[in-house]
Amino acid sequence: MLANSKSRVWLIAGVAASLCLGACTNLGTRTRDALSAVTPYKVEVVQGNFVSKEQVEQLKPGMSRQQVREVLGTSLLTDVFHADRWDYVFTIRRQGVDAQQRHLTVYFKGEVLDRFDGDTMPSEEEFVAAVDARKRSGKVPVLEASEDQLRKFVPDKSIKPDASAASLAPLPPSYPPLESTTR
Repeated sequence: MLANSKSRVWLIAGVAASLCLGACTNLGTRTRDALSAVTPYKVEVVQGNFVSKEQVEQLKPGMSRQQVREVLGTSLLTDVFHADRWDYVFTIRRQGVDAQQRHLTVYFKGEVLDRFDGDTMPSEEEFVAAVDARKRSGKVPVLEASEDQLRKFVPDKSIKPDASAASLAPLPPSYPPLESTTR
């Protein structure tokens, strides 16, 4: 009787184990199907100096190295063996977008810009449009509010909404540069 109950336990354990293993295989294919629909987040990799078409248009032969640095920024690559050459390289890798790479080489004769060549650079606007991954409908929503709706946001009821906007200080005509131009 005891041997019979032990064999029965082993039989039940074997059946349970095979059912579990069979369920794992079935669960694996379902899980794999679900996971194939989900893609992991990939970090944006931005390297180098972005140089716009507007910046390249400012370059003129005869500019000093300092003037070129003020227009383009510090070059990514300055070769010890080619002191008269600066390379501006820019790469960006983003999820769902083809990797972009741009290259601009600036050549000097002594301390003066001689020439430059490289890829055709996008304007700042074109670059932002290419990098912006959000889908745009192209339609700008119409923003409308009645006088009563606007009054809810004006703290002093005696001030009309139009007058409060006029009381704000005007914006400056230009902003100071981010970096100091003197070194």
